[in-house]
Amino acid sequence: MGVTNAGNITACAARVLGTHPGTKEALAAWFRLLETNEFSNFNEIRKTFGGADYVAPFTLFDVGGNKLRIITVIHYNRRCVYIRHVLTHREYDDWTDKMRKVKGGKR
Repeated sequence: MGVTNAGNITACAARVLGTHPGTKEALAAWFRLLETNEFSNFNEIRKTFGGADYVAPFTLFDVGGNKLRIITVIHYNRRCVYIRHVLTHREYDDWTDKMRKVKGGKR
């Protein structure tokens, strides 16, 4: 599958390398698995990435022993993964709190 906005991975690796050893290698492995495989649905993603979750419209990946979260939008028909955010665990918690508030305000 094609991966769009891969620059987020490089920027994140540079940002968290000091506090999260092994992050660069984990991100590179995640990226290689996505690029070298074709997935036609979320169930196929789960076979390769057991820690992946789907929360519409996002597919979430735990990377590096749960040190990082990669938030993506996947268009299976286009065979493309769009990286929206690469976050540390703490940043992910803040992001989910923010998303809940936005979603709660729209009801």
